[in-house]
Amino acid sequence: MCYMEVSMNKRILRNTIVFVFLVVISGWIGVLIDSVLTEQPKGNSLGMGIWLVLPMLAAIVITIFSKGNWKDFGFRPNFKENIKWYLIAALIFPVVTAIVLIIGATTKWINLSAFDLRPFILLFSSTLLINFIKDIFDGTPLYGYLTSQLIKLKLNDWKIYLIVGGLWGIWHAPYYLVFLPEKDIQAVLPVSRAIYFIVSIVTLVCWAVMFVELFRVTKSIWPGVILHMVEDSLINSLVILGYISIAAGKEILISPINGIITTILYLLVGLRIRDYRRQANQITIS
Repeated sequence: MCYMEVSMNKRILRNTIVFVFLVVISGWIGVLIDSVLTEQPKGNSLGMGIWLVLPMLAAIVITIFSKGNWKDFGFRPNFKENIKWYLIAALIFPVVTAIVLIIGATTKWINLSAFDLRPFILLFSSTLLINFIKDIFDGTPLYGYLTSQLIKLKLNDWKIYLIVGGLWGIWHAPYYLVFLPEKDIQAVLPVSRAIYFIVSIVTLVCWAVMFVELFRVTKSIWPGVILHMVEDSLINSLVILGYISIAAGKEILISPINGIITTILYLLVGLRIRDYRRQANQITIS
């Protein structure tokens, strides 16, 4: 390995460590600000805004000062080569959720009697735009910018998933432990905040496979934004707003958000995209 390559790797590693540190503390900066500015609307505070946007700002500032490559962010949509992946990204959560609901209804773990399709579709449609804007910041610096840096450091796929998903979960710590209303946590999983945070880290590590692989196969963050947008508008509304009810004690198994069965299905989707990418790379190389 030549001196120039060693120097570049050290710079990438240094920048990555700085980025990870800023991501970890971003939400706690927000919590500190909210503790001072107490007269703010719940769920829409300045602290939450700082928590949401700081990782993207950190990645941008690091790239400017280190004269990095803006392609690392994946801002180009690359529509021409990736239309099918945009469609797949839009369908992953609806298809898996439908499978989970069928399993839940068959086993009587999920009660669909309160589900009303028309108002749910209206609610789903009305939240897409705001979730699209929010999800440009929620996770994209991790499965986009951070993933590109970890690839440059020649980390294997499993380490990338673990780092991206683990950091995504740790970044959510202030959200789950402070910002998120208690009633929303109880609607999803009737456990303490600390336990829910741990469960969510495992969930996000498994979900990270999908997001990372969509980024790698399309070289763009936008399929991931679409994926996340649909997730926020679909399953959060479905569970938290009471369109379905889950039998007591079965939430950890079948919840469309954090259920073990659900999480395994999303992990399998991510691994299938990984298989496609690896096969496509082998064809390109040969």
